[in-house]
Amino acid sequence: MLRHNEPEDAVSNMLEYIFISGVLMLLMIITTLTLTSVIIERPVDQLSEYAFIDIGNGISTRIVDLYVIAPYDTFYNDDTTLSGNVTTKFDIPDDVVGREYFVTVQSGPTGDQIVVYRGDIQRKVSLAGIGTTLGVAGSTSGHGLNIIEYESAGFEV
Repeated sequence: MLRHNEPEDAVSNMLEYIFISGVLMLLMIITTLTLTSVIIERPVDQLSEYAFIDIGNGISTRIVDLYVIAPYDTFYNDDTTLSGNVTTKFDIPDDVVGREYFVTVQSGPTGDQIVVYRGDIQRKVSLAGIGTTLGVAGSTSGHGLNIIEYESAGFEV
């Protein structure tokens, strides 16, 4: 038997289309929000960790290089002292994956360490053994030109 289209069929088909499309859009939104943290945030954090280690190693190398050429106090018989100082300027990346970070030198149980951090991501790099023989302190960020200074007479606090 041949059935003719009735007005209720058109409304039923339209409501079915709207409900199915709405459910699919809701699932798509939930999937997009969930995958953002998995696809974008985790690789960004992993890349930041590796970049922080590289930055810490670079700063540690610069400090050790400065330590190797650092002058020392020269004492003369007439109680005069000749002291020397060295200042070096260097540049580190302004940001890592588009986000700002900070660098500081901390005293730890194994000697001084360079800590590169942003938020809850933090990487520590050893100062290659000079932390116990030479006091190192300071902090910086990636922006601008960074300076390492050494003065054989020491700095006043």
